[in-house]
Amino acid sequence: MFYAEYNIRLFFRLLSMKADVLVSNDLDTLPAVYLASKIKNTVLVYDSHEYFTEVPELKNRRLVRRIWEKIESRMLPHIHFSSTVSHPIAEAYREKYGIHMEVIRNLPFRKLTKAAPEFYLRKQSEKIILYQGVLNMGRGLEMAIEAMRYTENTVLVIIGQGDVEKELKELTRSLGLTERVSFIGKISPEKLFDYTVQADLGISLEEDLGLNYRFALPNKVFDYIQAGVPVLVSDLPEVKSLVLQFDVGTVNNTRTSAELGALFNHILNDETKIRAWKLNLKKAAAELCWETRNRSC
Repeated sequence: MFYAEYNIRLFFRLLSMKADVLVSNDLDTLPAVYLASKIKNTVLVYDSHEYFTEVPELKNRRLVRRIWEKIESRMLPHIHFSSTVSHPIAEAYREKYGIHMEVIRNLPFRKLTKAAPEFYLRKQSEKIILYQGVLNMGRGLEMAIEAMRYTENTVLVIIGQGDVEKELKELTRSLGLTERVSFIGKISPEKLFDYTVQADLGISLEEDLGLNYRFALPNKVFDYIQAGVPVLVSDLPEVKSLVLQFDVGTVNNTRTSAELGALFNHILNDETKIRAWKLNLKKAAAELCWETRNRSC
């Protein structure tokens, strides 16, 4: 009902606006933008940042998922200009609807200077593990928090907000880890880089809860690389391929929080490997930025 009301409001708002092009950002905006573009005879661009009908939040909601799939099947085949964030997602849409989607990855702008941050994450000499992004189910944050029980001289910093924020904070309190796990909240994109560069390890531990996560190339992975921060990612094809191609981190194959904690310790104490990753991160940052126009896709 929330999305129904939102699209009704958006539809009438778009009718009152002058525009040469209308851009629909993900499936939850498409009904209003699609109808408005038809009435106004305006060019429509569909920009799919994820495989919407495969998000974990819809995994056990069959009726809701069917509704979104019906909307998708009715509208996507009639859109001439569309894009998504990875080749497997583009291929999935091609197989499903016979459409061609351009691939435009979530690459950040090149960061050549690193200003002194307004806020310092490091309190003493501890190592910093960083997660930045939405706090939703399936992001591997529960196990990351539990893994902090098995780490040494390390803190976990979580930047962002989301549906499971309350549960994550409660888990942290119940495990007595409030001194080891920090929740910073939402940071503006303009200031986020100043936080990211302070980390010793960036994590992207999405679980394989559907095709959306399996084929994802999260913004945060590219942000970590741009900030010169080694990356630990899930054993999922797209992020794994990226990290191994540029050799800027490693892949998580652990199954328990104790194993993940041991992996955190191993990574953060392997100075030889970190130095090698840091050199590779400089090369990767120069390639994986918006200015390259996604030429390495």
